[in-house]
Amino acid sequence: MIAWLEGRLRERAPTRIVLDVHGVGYELFVPLSTSEALPELGQSVPMLVHTAVREDAIQLFGFLTPAERELFLLLLKANRVGPRLALTILSGMAPRRLLAVLRDGDAKGLRKVPGVGPKLAERIAVELRDEAAKLAGRLADDPEESLVPSMQAVEPDEELLSALVNLGYPRSQAERVVAAALAEAPRGARIEVLIRLALRRLAS
Repeated sequence: MIAWLEGRLRERAPTRIVLDVHGVGYELFVPLSTSEALPELGQSVPMLVHTAVREDAIQLFGFLTPAERELFLLLLKANRVGPRLALTILSGMAPRRLLAVLRDGDAKGLRKVPGVGPKLAERIAVELRDEAAKLAGRLADDPEESLVPSMQAVEPDEELLSALVNLGYPRSQAERVVAAALAEAPRGARIEVLIRLALRRLAS
Protein backbone atom coordinates (compact mmCIF):
# COMPACT_ATOMS: atom_id res chain seq x y z
CA MET A 1 0.00 0.00 0.00
CA ILE A 2 1.18 3.52 -0.81
CA ALA A 3 0.55 5.90 2.09
CA TRP A 4 2.75 8.89 1.17
CA LEU A 5 4.49 10.29 -1.90
CA GLU A 6 6.68 13.29 -2.58
CA GLY A 7 7.64 14.35 -6.07
CA ARG A 8 7.54 17.03 -8.74
CA LEU A 9 4.14 18.09 -9.96
CA ARG A 10 4.10 17.12 -13.65
CA GLU A 11 0.40 17.44 -14.50
CA ARG A 12 -2.51 19.06 -12.73
CA ALA A 13 -6.24 19.26 -13.23
CA PRO A 14 -8.85 20.22 -10.63
CA THR A 15 -9.39 16.62 -9.52
CA ARG A 16 -6.32 14.82 -10.88
CA ILE A 17 -2.57 15.24 -10.68
CA VAL A 18 0.55 13.37 -11.76
CA LEU A 19 3.61 13.32 -9.50
CA ASP A 20 7.07 12.50 -10.85
CA VAL A 21 8.74 10.46 -8.11
CA HIS A 22 12.28 9.58 -9.21
CA GLY A 23 11.21 9.22 -12.83
CA VAL A 24 7.97 7.31 -12.13
CA GLY A 25 4.67 9.10 -12.73
CA TYR A 26 1.96 8.48 -10.13
CA GLU A 27 -1.62 9.49 -10.94
CA LEU A 28 -3.55 10.73 -7.93
CA PHE A 29 -7.17 11.82 -7.70
CA VAL A 30 -7.54 14.83 -5.38
CA PRO A 31 -10.41 16.84 -3.87
CA LEU A 32 -10.85 20.49 -4.75
CA SER A 33 -9.57 21.63 -1.36
CA THR A 34 -6.22 20.01 -2.16
CA SER A 35 -6.23 21.16 -5.78
CA GLU A 36 -6.69 24.79 -4.73
CA ALA A 37 -3.50 24.72 -2.67
CA LEU A 38 -1.11 22.93 -5.03
CA PRO A 39 2.10 24.68 -6.11
CA GLU A 40 3.04 25.46 -9.70
CA LEU A 41 4.02 22.71 -12.15
CA GLY A 42 7.57 21.50 -11.64
CA GLN A 43 7.63 22.18 -7.92
CA SER A 44 7.97 19.45 -5.31
CA VAL A 45 4.91 18.56 -3.27
CA PRO A 46 4.34 15.97 -0.49
CA MET A 47 1.04 14.10 -0.66
CA LEU A 48 -0.71 11.86 1.82
CA VAL A 49 -2.18 8.94 -0.08
CA HIS A 50 -5.05 6.50 0.23
CA THR A 51 -4.63 3.41 -1.96
CA ALA A 52 -7.86 1.88 -3.24
CA VAL A 53 -7.51 -1.64 -4.63
CA ARG A 54 -10.15 -3.17 -6.88
CA GLU A 55 -10.15 -6.31 -8.99
CA ASP A 56 -9.55 -4.30 -12.16
CA ALA A 57 -7.56 -1.29 -10.92
CA ILE A 58 -5.44 0.33 -8.24
CA GLN A 59 -6.28 4.00 -7.66
CA LEU A 60 -4.45 6.57 -5.55
CA PHE A 61 -6.22 9.44 -3.79
CA GLY A 62 -4.05 12.33 -2.59
CA PHE A 63 -4.42 14.93 0.16
CA LEU A 64 -2.30 17.78 1.49
CA THR A 65 -3.44 17.60 5.12
CA PRO A 66 -3.90 14.63 7.50
CA ALA A 67 -7.30 15.95 8.59
CA GLU A 68 -8.50 16.12 5.00
CA ARG A 69 -7.56 12.47 4.51
CA GLU A 70 -9.29 11.58 7.78
CA LEU A 71 -12.51 13.13 6.52
CA PHE A 72 -12.18 11.14 3.29
CA LEU A 73 -11.63 7.91 5.25
CA LEU A 74 -14.60 8.77 7.45
CA LEU A 75 -16.83 8.95 4.38
CA LEU A 76 -15.61 5.51 3.30
CA LYS A 77 -17.04 4.05 6.50
CA ALA A 78 -20.57 4.76 5.29
CA ASN A 79 -22.36 1.91 3.58
CA ARG A 80 -22.24 2.11 -0.23
CA VAL A 81 -19.77 5.02 -0.29
CA GLY A 82 -16.69 4.15 -2.34
CA PRO A 83 -13.57 6.24 -2.95
CA ARG A 84 -14.86 8.05 -6.04
CA LEU A 85 -18.13 9.02 -4.36
CA ALA A 86 -16.23 10.07 -1.23
CA LEU A 87 -14.04 12.29 -3.43
CA THR A 88 -17.12 13.79 -5.09
CA ILE A 89 -18.69 14.53 -1.69
CA LEU A 90 -15.46 16.07 -0.40
CA SER A 91 -15.21 18.20 -3.55
CA GLY A 92 -18.83 19.27 -3.46
CA MET A 93 -18.65 21.02 -0.11
CA ALA A 94 -15.95 22.87 1.78
CA PRO A 95 -14.26 20.42 4.21
CA ARG A 96 -15.17 22.32 7.38
CA ARG A 97 -18.78 22.67 6.27
CA LEU A 98 -18.93 18.97 5.36
CA LEU A 99 -17.57 17.95 8.76
CA ALA A 100 -20.17 20.12 10.47
CA VAL A 101 -22.95 18.59 8.37
CA LEU A 102 -21.78 15.07 9.23
CA ARG A 103 -21.33 15.90 12.92
CA ASP A 104 -24.87 17.29 13.10
CA GLY A 105 -26.40 14.39 11.17
CA ASP A 106 -27.74 16.93 8.68
CA ALA A 107 -29.19 14.74 5.91
CA LYS A 108 -30.76 17.76 4.22
CA GLY A 109 -27.37 19.40 3.95
CA LEU A 110 -25.85 16.24 2.49
CA ARG A 111 -28.50 16.14 -0.23
CA LYS A 112 -26.99 19.32 -1.68
CA VAL A 113 -23.95 17.30 -2.77
CA PRO A 114 -24.18 15.80 -6.28
CA GLY A 115 -24.56 12.03 -6.25
CA VAL A 116 -26.15 11.93 -2.78
CA GLY A 117 -29.86 11.17 -2.90
CA PRO A 118 -32.30 11.27 0.04
CA LYS A 119 -31.83 7.65 1.15
CA LEU A 120 -28.05 7.77 0.93
CA ALA A 121 -27.98 11.12 2.75
CA GLU A 122 -30.05 9.71 5.60
CA ARG A 123 -27.81 6.63 5.82
CA ILE A 124 -24.60 8.67 5.86
CA ALA A 125 -26.03 11.08 8.46
CA VAL A 126 -26.97 8.25 10.80
CA GLU A 127 -23.88 6.10 10.28
CA LEU A 128 -21.23 8.82 10.52
CA ARG A 129 -22.63 11.26 13.09
CA ASP A 130 -20.74 9.86 16.09
CA GLU A 131 -17.44 9.38 14.23
CA ALA A 132 -17.71 12.88 12.75
CA ALA A 133 -18.22 14.34 16.23
CA LYS A 134 -15.07 12.58 17.41
CA LEU A 135 -13.09 13.89 14.42
CA ALA A 136 -14.38 17.42 15.01
CA GLY A 137 -13.34 17.16 18.64
CA ARG A 138 -9.83 16.02 17.74
CA LEU A 139 -9.40 18.89 15.29
CA ALA A 140 -10.66 21.40 17.83
CA ASP A 141 -8.13 20.12 20.37
CA ASP A 142 -5.22 20.45 17.93
CA PRO A 143 -4.85 24.04 16.66
CA GLU A 144 -2.04 23.00 14.30
CA GLU A 145 -4.31 20.58 12.44
CA SER A 146 -6.43 21.87 9.58
CA LEU A 147 -8.93 20.52 7.08
CA VAL A 148 -8.05 23.24 4.61
CA PRO A 149 -4.56 23.50 3.07
CA SER A 150 -2.97 26.87 2.40
CA MET A 151 -4.82 28.40 -0.52
CA GLN A 152 -3.13 29.26 -3.80
CA ALA A 153 -4.95 30.81 -6.73
CA VAL A 154 -5.41 28.73 -9.89
CA GLU A 155 -6.32 30.31 -13.22
CA PRO A 156 -9.68 29.08 -14.60
CA ASP A 157 -9.70 27.38 -18.01
CA GLU A 158 -11.38 24.68 -20.11
CA GLU A 159 -10.59 21.98 -17.55
CA LEU A 160 -14.10 22.29 -16.11
CA LEU A 161 -15.52 19.62 -18.40
CA SER A 162 -12.58 17.28 -17.76
CA ALA A 163 -12.95 17.75 -14.01
CA LEU A 164 -16.65 16.83 -14.06
CA VAL A 165 -15.93 13.73 -16.13
CA ASN A 166 -13.16 12.74 -13.67
CA LEU A 167 -15.68 13.06 -10.85
CA GLY A 168 -17.79 10.41 -12.56
CA TYR A 169 -20.38 12.38 -14.54
CA PRO A 170 -21.20 11.28 -18.11
CA ARG A 171 -19.66 13.65 -20.63
CA SER A 172 -23.02 14.50 -22.17
CA GLN A 173 -24.45 15.46 -18.77
CA ALA A 174 -21.37 17.48 -17.84
CA GLU A 175 -21.43 19.38 -21.13
CA ARG A 176 -24.96 20.63 -20.41
CA VAL A 177 -23.92 22.49 -17.25
CA VAL A 178 -20.53 23.85 -18.30
CA ALA A 179 -21.89 26.88 -20.20
CA ALA A 180 -24.37 27.67 -17.43
CA ALA A 181 -21.67 27.52 -14.75
CA LEU A 182 -19.38 29.78 -16.77
CA ALA A 183 -22.19 32.29 -17.24
CA GLU A 184 -23.09 32.27 -13.55
CA ALA A 185 -19.53 32.62 -12.25
CA PRO A 186 -18.06 36.05 -11.50
CA ARG A 187 -15.48 37.33 -13.94
CA GLY A 188 -12.04 35.88 -13.22
CA ALA A 189 -13.40 33.01 -11.11
CA ARG A 190 -10.99 30.17 -10.43
CA ILE A 191 -11.61 26.72 -11.85
CA GLU A 192 -12.54 25.39 -8.40
CA VAL A 193 -15.34 27.97 -8.15
CA LEU A 194 -16.60 26.92 -11.58
CA ILE A 195 -16.64 23.27 -10.54
CA ARG A 196 -18.68 23.97 -7.42
CA LEU A 197 -21.19 25.97 -9.46
CA ALA A 198 -21.45 23.12 -11.94
CA LEU A 199 -21.88 20.57 -9.15
CA ARG A 200 -24.74 22.58 -7.68
CA ARG A 201 -26.45 22.62 -11.06
CA LEU A 202 -25.95 18.87 -11.46
CA ALA A 203 -27.54 18.33 -8.05
CA SER A 204 -30.61 20.46 -8.79
